[in-house]
Amino acid sequence: MRVYLMVFCLICCTANGQVVYSIAEETERGASVGNIAKDLGMDAATLSARKFRMISGSSKQYFNINASTGVLSVNEPIDREQLCELKSACLLNYELVLENPLELYRIEFKVLDINDNSPSFPLSEYHISVPEFLSPGARFTLPNAQDLDEDTNSVQNYTLSPDEHFHLEMQTRGDGSKYPELVLKKALDREQQATHRLVLTAKDGGDPPKSGDVPVIVTVLDTNDNAPEFEHSVYRASILENSPSGTLVVQVHATDLDEGPNGEVRYSFSNTTSADLQRMFLIHPHTGEVTVNGVLAVQRPLLEMLIEARDNGAFGMSSMAKLLVEITDVNNHGPEITITSLSSPIPEDAVPGTVIALLSIVDKDPGENGKVTCQIPDNLPFQLKPSLENYYSLVTSGLLDRELISGYNITITATDLGSPPITTQKTLWVQISDVNDNPPVFSADTFDVFVEENNPLGAFLYQVSASDPDMGENGQVSYMLRNSTVAGSALASLLSVSLANGSIYAKRAFDFEQLRRFYFQVEAKDNGSPALTTAVTVNVYISDQNDNAPAILYPTSQNGSVAVEVVPRLADEDYLVTKVVADDEDNAQNAWLSYHLAQSSDSTLFRLAPHSGELRTTRSMRSTDFLKHKVVVVVRDHGDPPLSSTVTVGILLADTLPQALPDFDDSGEPPPLLNATNIYLIVSLACVSFIFAAFLLFLAIVRLCRSSTCCCSSCCCPADEYEKYCYSVHMLPSSHLPPDVLEVTGVGKLTHTYLYRASVGLGPSNSSIPNGDAGNIPSGSRLQVPGPCIQVQQVQSDRLSAVLMSSITRVEEEKTVTGKQIALHFSIFSPAALDHLEPVYCIG
Repeated sequence: MRVYLMVFCLICCTANGQVVYSIAEETERGASVGNIAKDLGMDAATLSARKFRMISGSSKQYFNINASTGVLSVNEPIDREQLCELKSACLLNYELVLENPLELYRIEFKVLDINDNSPSFPLSEYHISVPEFLSPGARFTLPNAQDLDEDTNSVQNYTLSPDEHFHLEMQTRGDGSKYPELVLKKALDREQQATHRLVLTAKDGGDPPKSGDVPVIVTVLDTNDNAPEFEHSVYRASILENSPSGTLVVQVHATDLDEGPNGEVRYSFSNTTSADLQRMFLIHPHTGEVTVNGVLAVQRPLLEMLIEARDNGAFGMSSMAKLLVEITDVNNHGPEITITSLSSPIPEDAVPGTVIALLSIVDKDPGENGKVTCQIPDNLPFQLKPSLENYYSLVTSGLLDRELISGYNITITATDLGSPPITTQKTLWVQISDVNDNPPVFSADTFDVFVEENNPLGAFLYQVSASDPDMGENGQVSYMLRNSTVAGSALASLLSVSLANGSIYAKRAFDFEQLRRFYFQVEAKDNGSPALTTAVTVNVYISDQNDNAPAILYPTSQNGSVAVEVVPRLADEDYLVTKVVADDEDNAQNAWLSYHLAQSSDSTLFRLAPHSGELRTTRSMRSTDFLKHKVVVVVRDHGDPPLSSTVTVGILLADTLPQALPDFDDSGEPPPLLNATNIYLIVSLACVSFIFAAFLLFLAIVRLCRSSTCCCSSCCCPADEYEKYCYSVHMLPSSHLPPDVLEVTGVGKLTHTYLYRASVGLGPSNSSIPNGDAGNIPSGSRLQVPGPCIQVQQVQSDRLSAVLMSSITRVEEEKTVTGKQIALHFSIFSPAALDHLEPVYCIG
């Protein structure tokens, strides 16, 4: 039905990043306005990919963009009269922001008026008082109707209901505006009709037209037939924007030819003047002075008001004058900086020209006071570029390096061109994000590692260290060995490196004799994407240990036999017998060899050069010299501790090579010469012999001293000491000794045998000596013999001979054995052997 409400959309232009659409007000929700993607020359999918958004200063979102098609549609119906009030042109401005890269387009919507408002009058009815004496042709101003529509849709004409006394005429003011007047065409007669009720109708030019009417009540009076008249139909004034309250704007003046109350004029604002202006200004009712009342909070540079002058007559008459007030701007607003879009952090590898932020800088002052200049400090790698009107782009102008500067405080300074100028500042914090642009750096160009051979498995060798100035994952460094081979073996079989700290460990023991030095590379890699690597060379030097004994190369022996050298029977002095050749696989002083003569059958016959290993004769050979000699040569290195090897050389004195070589290990060879070990043994044996001789001497003295007290009594010592000092006497078989010979074995240490007395008696077998003959004592029987009763006759090797001096008495049976001399053989045992002897049970 409402065909006139159809959308009328027109793209006026797209140049300079701006698109203009025209749309009729009250367009229904969802109606298509246009295709913004097509109008901007781009694919619809690009809008969504670049994260488009529309920015508007309005509180309502009147339009939507379909992300998939790019179609621009109505989101909220527009009421032009509510949105733009009395403005002749109604415009809506939007900004379309696209990212990646950041771009800004301005979209302007021109809202077209439709005839959706009927003319209306400010009051519900109007009253006019007309003196009856007025002549035809008298004119009365009628109220103007208001129509919020514009152009042809606004009020176009007025009509008056038919009346014989009045008709309607249109008049034009000095500014070209028209207004209706009620004209008296026939004299009034109050007595015939005191009141005339008329209907004033206002019509607009819409299609179809709309109208509004208001009752006009004309009251006929017979007083006051003159209306006040202003000196000027239009008054003009100019005041400053910041004028304080009470400031005089203008004084109007109107005169009335009537006298008395009918000639007194009162001034007031016409009811057609907006309420906002009536609150901003005051007019004195008697003087006509117009003054400022409060703050002049308006954005329009020219204000229009209607002033009415009315007399005080019973039938007050009035006239209108227009007051035009020009507001002179003062620089009382500073620039306003708004961050429309900000990208932070930005990567440090951003190329120059990368858009970081979009700024809106607006100054509400008009004219020069509203013009703004904008700048940032010169020492920053950024610059401001003007974009659209009142918009600036903050872009990079140089290279960024997070390792040097991780963020920037950018102070934006906006200054208007007023006098004095007003400056506004706003600070942006732009953080620089890290990219992996720095490889790890080692603390040295090369590393030298010194390790001793025979190191334990898993031994720590060295720790390499690398640093990376990047942050986070980009700065975390890990270590690894580069693949290579060392002496034909894979490097991984020799070494390992800690992935986290670069510690290098040995996976097997090194041998200096096989590998003295080698090198490899350690690679440090960060965790960035892509990862950056750096390699460093590590030189490993293996130091020698004395772990190899000298090896005898010559002379050599086979199957453990002695190497034999044949020397002429009558060789001269300094004759070269042989040369001992040895080699040591160690290095330096560990391989310095010296030769020593450890053993020689005749030390006066041979000498050995300590450095060359040459074995030579020290004198000429003699016919009395032994034909066979054996020499032991020790080859010793200078390590710490030193290691040595020996070789035995057999020397045969012969003028011709015998068919069979003699055995150098038989007993026919001459006894070895005295050496230090033999000397120690001889001295020890001499000391032991001396002690033993002294003991025998002491024993003889004790025997002589006690011989007088030794008798054939039943006991030679006290009973309490009998068991302490005793000997075990074993009867020997008759085949070994004469019948009167006994073998006595001492108990305890050798020294105790002769220093203490022992009792005499038979052993625990209870056997008696038959026939008084000791030789007839059964084999295995034991006699306890007191020490003083024994006379030592002979000491031979480990056995001594002694004779019993008194008769042997058997205590238990109280029998007496005829005393006679019995040869006793005492076995001498070492202390260790004596510890294994069984204890002796003495019979008291």
